[in-house]
Amino acid sequence: MGAAVQQKDAGGGRRRGRRRSRARPMAEINITPFVDVMLVLLIIFMVAAPLMTVGVPVELPKTAAGALSGDDEEPLTVTMMASGDIQIQTTPVERDQLVARLRAIAAERASDRVYLRADGAIAYSDVMQVMGALNAGGFANVGLVTDTGGPAFDGRPAAPGE
Repeated sequence: MGAAVQQKDAGGGRRRGRRRSRARPMAEINITPFVDVMLVLLIIFMVAAPLMTVGVPVELPKTAAGALSGDDEEPLTVTMMASGDIQIQTTPVERDQLVARLRAIAAERASDRVYLRADGAIAYSDVMQVMGALNAGGFANVGLVTDTGGPAFDGRPAAPGE
């Protein structure tokens, strides 16, 4: 693209010779399309940024966090006791049979939500292994069950209504 120089006519505003009127090139940059594109990109990134964070909502024992919303279906609960035993609802399950049992249960359920109850004395690595088994068994929506009334993040005790 080239830029042309617009010259003023010295002959009193009239042209001589060819009487063909030509559109004069615009010397300013029109930023309206640029602003439109930038606003669309901004909206796309604002919507996409929260979707890029992947993870499980982690709630540790004794916290001031609120409860998760409930489903119409009876919630499936997996319990890890301090002794190392694992139960699905109230039925004891061996660790090597956990994934197979979870797959059978997941085939019958409409929801992929499961609640994991783990004793506070259990090592973090053991809880993560069971969470991996829950994921392998078909349950991607894992909620960790905690007791309410624990301290808030800033160290102060939680208010009774929180």
